[in-house]
Amino acid sequence: MKKQVQVKSNIPGPKGASLLQRRDLHIPKGPFNTAPTFAKKGDGAILTDVDGNRFIDFAGAIGSLNAGHCPKEVVEAVKAQLDAYIHPCFHVMMYEPYVELAEKLNEITPGDHYKKTFFLNSGAEAVENAVKLARKYTGRKAVISFERGFHGRTYMAMSLTSKVKPYKYEFGPFVGETYKLPYPYYYRKPEGMTDEDVDRECLRRIETFFLSDVSHEETAAVILEPIQGEGGFVAPSRKFVKGVKEICEKYGIVFIADEVQTGFGRTGELFACDHYDIVPDLMTMSKSIAAGFPISAVTGRAEIMDSAGIGEIGGTYGGSPLGCVAALEVIRLMERDQLPNRAKEIGKTVMGYFQKWHEKYEEIGDVRGVGAMNAFEIVTDRETKEANKELTQKMIQSCIQKGLLIMGSGLYGNVIRTLSPLVISEEELHEGLLILEGVLEDMCTYRQKE
Repeated sequence: MKKQVQVKSNIPGPKGASLLQRRDLHIPKGPFNTAPTFAKKGDGAILTDVDGNRFIDFAGAIGSLNAGHCPKEVVEAVKAQLDAYIHPCFHVMMYEPYVELAEKLNEITPGDHYKKTFFLNSGAEAVENAVKLARKYTGRKAVISFERGFHGRTYMAMSLTSKVKPYKYEFGPFVGETYKLPYPYYYRKPEGMTDEDVDRECLRRIETFFLSDVSHEETAAVILEPIQGEGGFVAPSRKFVKGVKEICEKYGIVFIADEVQTGFGRTGELFACDHYDIVPDLMTMSKSIAAGFPISAVTGRAEIMDSAGIGEIGGTYGGSPLGCVAALEVIRLMERDQLPNRAKEIGKTVMGYFQKWHEKYEEIGDVRGVGAMNAFEIVTDRETKEANKELTQKMIQSCIQKGLLIMGSGLYGNVIRTLSPLVISEEELHEGLLILEGVLEDMCTYRQKE
């Protein structure tokens, strides 16, 4: 299955370089770009740029392409929808795909209680509206999120997000009544503490917060990523997640699960909440829901969803017909091809490589993953665990020059993460991992045998 990879270089090529000049002339510098080139064609787990360079995609549009680039069934469904109508706007004249997708999400999301769903455009909008609903339902104002969490770039979502640069620096003031509490990070736990100690302390801090900062009677919601995405693929224990849910139940606080990156098969289950055997009150979804079409959803308990009056939630483009039919096809593909199970197989392969590299290279401080959501940390020293952001960025750019699209993450910018489409072939998966292995070989130090 493994084969020698071909080394590329000089990316961007001439067409890409010309487009890059136009990009810099006409588009602000603010939107970041991982690869210095432009897409021409996407198919499954492969992207080809305008100069004909082939890339194995381990970024998946930041987790938006679990079903792969241009899945045939999705393309055909969207083409058929284009021939019927593009966007009458659900608030003007309703359409069946909106209702059908809501029915499906109410069926497949965790819990057998009565649920309702409505649609928006992006993950950040889903988060904004989940918070609106939680506040409306409870009559309370405070919202708790967690350290290293990422919830989007609109003002409420940015206020809940826990990373200053590049997301929040000099963009304040932020939305009031938002608070951040510790979230387990076992690799970086204080010396002398066990993982169980970390869980216990993080849960204790929530209870203390209700005494020292804001009463539980004034707290509307807790929003939590079951596995942190931008935060570095940090996964907490079942004890912690269930403990947070129990605290919410104890005080009548709405528990919001942000499944924007973890949803739709990425972690080996359809939703990451299934790993923890918890049922959220509200769930936010986007990214891989529709194979790249912009749509997001809030699904939750009917009594919470119905707390908003007519006209109080929604948006002109929310739940576009194109996004709805694409999402319905993605869900059919997930079920037909058992893509969550494929995520487990991918994760097993990836973690096999990662664990080997952890033993071999001094700069790899930690490896971790759930399903096909895998990452490793680059450090300058294993003892101090000092983050090495500079080396991480060099590795990412070297991978791109060799034909592998991959991205970083983490509070310290020193985590390399993999988000390949779940339709990636075994050959493509190994080829991409061999490219990454070659970069590590070039840039890392062999560990001394003890």
